[in-house]
Amino acid sequence: MLEERTSNFMQRILAIIEREMRRYLRSPALIFIALVLPLGQLIILGNSFGGKVEGVRLAVVDLDHGPEARRVREALQSVESTAKTFQVDLYQTEGEALRDVRSGRVKGAVIIPPEFSRLVYSENRPRLGLLLDNTDAFISSAISQSLSGLVTAFNNPSVEPRLPKQIALEQVELFPYVPYLQYMLPGAITLAMFVSVMIGGGMAYIDDKSRGVHEAYLVTPITKFELVLAMNIAGTLKAAAGGLSLMVLGSLIAGVGTTFQPLHFLSLSVLILFTSFAFMTMMSAIVARINNPMIPRAIFGVLNTLLYFPSGAIYPVEALPWWLRAITRFDPFTYAIDGFRGLLLRGTSIGPVLDDIACLAVFGALMLWINTLMFKRTL
Repeated sequence: MLEERTSNFMQRILAIIEREMRRYLRSPALIFIALVLPLGQLIILGNSFGGKVEGVRLAVVDLDHGPEARRVREALQSVESTAKTFQVDLYQTEGEALRDVRSGRVKGAVIIPPEFSRLVYSENRPRLGLLLDNTDAFISSAISQSLSGLVTAFNNPSVEPRLPKQIALEQVELFPYVPYLQYMLPGAITLAMFVSVMIGGGMAYIDDKSRGVHEAYLVTPITKFELVLAMNIAGTLKAAAGGLSLMVLGSLIAGVGTTFQPLHFLSLSVLILFTSFAFMTMMSAIVARINNPMIPRAIFGVLNTLLYFPSGAIYPVEALPWWLRAITRFDPFTYAIDGFRGLLLRGTSIGPVLDDIACLAVFGALMLWINTLMFKRTL
């Protein structure tokens, strides 16, 4: 008797899942959109924010023309030819440089004052002037950091004492340099699943409800729980397919080769599955009592801002204010991105991300229970 009930239960569940998957596969445009939006964001944002500042026009005004001033100019020109942070333009007067900084023709101006070389030799507090166009924080910060490095190099003695007294800091980086394109990859994969859930889960749910599909299911032996569970499983599979596709494409674009190692790929697939389940059940719980098809479209935009941006996908969670950091503790995006960052960028095994997977599983089970309670017949 128990075996018969279990068999009937599985048949009813699989019938609903098959119908949902057939419907999803008949809409290649929706699948394309679910992949293109996160992939486009990965490519555009990853290359826009992750690039190193280069070719910034920097004015140099030499009012000293002494040997130490020449050393400064040569150091600046060395940065121009190596790191290429800025492009040096020599100016005759401070007024001309100030005018061009104000007009935006150059982003900054280094002023070498008169008698600079004499002050250096007499160790009488030599100073360099720096005029910055601080309307662009990124460029002004890049110029300031580069010049601070040059000043530090000038201040260090050419011959170090035999037993230096200063405290030294030796920095060791555990992982290779991570370009911003790779840093954005976990967020792009997570966003692909969220978009798939919005299109193939939330909107499809409202559409089926408005057309009476749910009522048609419930006049059969299918129970409310079976219907809710089957629709969430189908939505999870749709989102997981989107996440896997973008993980493969994004890893190829960003150059993350560890993705394709068999055990690593399996660990990532498990994380994708649990993330998709958490997103799908959350979306189903949100739209469980909604009948107006226009409301989800407004909700999805708010959810994208509320859940995606504070999750650490673009900016570190540690830099958020305390109240926004508290919200991230209940945000499934936070745990998904933390897990993907560990597997993709740090190359860890599945062990260190089991806490993230457990949080996603508990969140998904809670949302499934809420969704079942909230589900209501309309006839």
